[in-house]
Amino acid sequence: MNDVVRNIVLAVIVAGIGISLGWMARSYLWRRKLDRKQAFFGLPDNSESLLVVNREAGGGPDLTVTRHDVSALLELSALIKDCGAHAQIVAHDATQQGFGERTEFCVGHPAPNRRMAAHLASLLPGIQVNADPEPGPDRGAFLIGKEQYRLEPGRSEYVLLARLTADQGHKTRPVFLFCGQRAITTQAASRYLARNYERLARKHGDKTFVLLLKVVNSQAYGPDVVELVADVTRAAQTPLPSAAPGKSHSTS
Repeated sequence: MNDVVRNIVLAVIVAGIGISLGWMARSYLWRRKLDRKQAFFGLPDNSESLLVVNREAGGGPDLTVTRHDVSALLELSALIKDCGAHAQIVAHDATQQGFGERTEFCVGHPAPNRRMAAHLASLLPGIQVNADPEPGPDRGAFLIGKEQYRLEPGRSEYVLLARLTADQGHKTRPVFLFCGQRAITTQAASRYLARNYERLARKHGDKTFVLLLKVVNSQAYGPDVVELVADVTRAAQTPLPSAAPGKSHSTS
């Protein structure tokens, strides 16, 4: 074997080793990223999850979902599929499982969504949602601790995005809440989660968090312009004093 052939063979070997190492590095990084994503969502390979939604008013006995809730479910379904997990869509009044058995994504306002109302009452006692059907300035408002956040349809609308876990060991699956003042806000929260889950995972890990988001000018921008108002985890977990009026927030 002359020097030219030897150099060619060595170059091919070196290139092959480089390609193999590059592929192994990319595979390792991809797997590590997927592991972090699966841990954050509580969705290991081939695991099961629930998507819990409202029944649309007047939809009859069949499960009929609003347009914005369908969009939210599509956002969440993509995340679940990326984790290699499976999802089952169920109505809020047909969910019988306890907390932490399977990862749950609960979407909707607590007035028509019994499951959402139960989660807020038992896990986030520092939050009250005004479900008064009569028109008024406080209709649909959130009371979080001492702060009140009023609904201004189409202009300034709030939504809670929460990741909740029970203290039952590492095998406990989280519950994600998308509790909005209007249906479009739940779509906005699901999109916010899809875009920002890596940052949220780095900041919160597998711990509980409750974020208050504001959807800005949805009548012009739809669910796309979302601002983080505050991390309200501590206030949301602290029971409200009886008859606390709260300080109002609104956009003039």
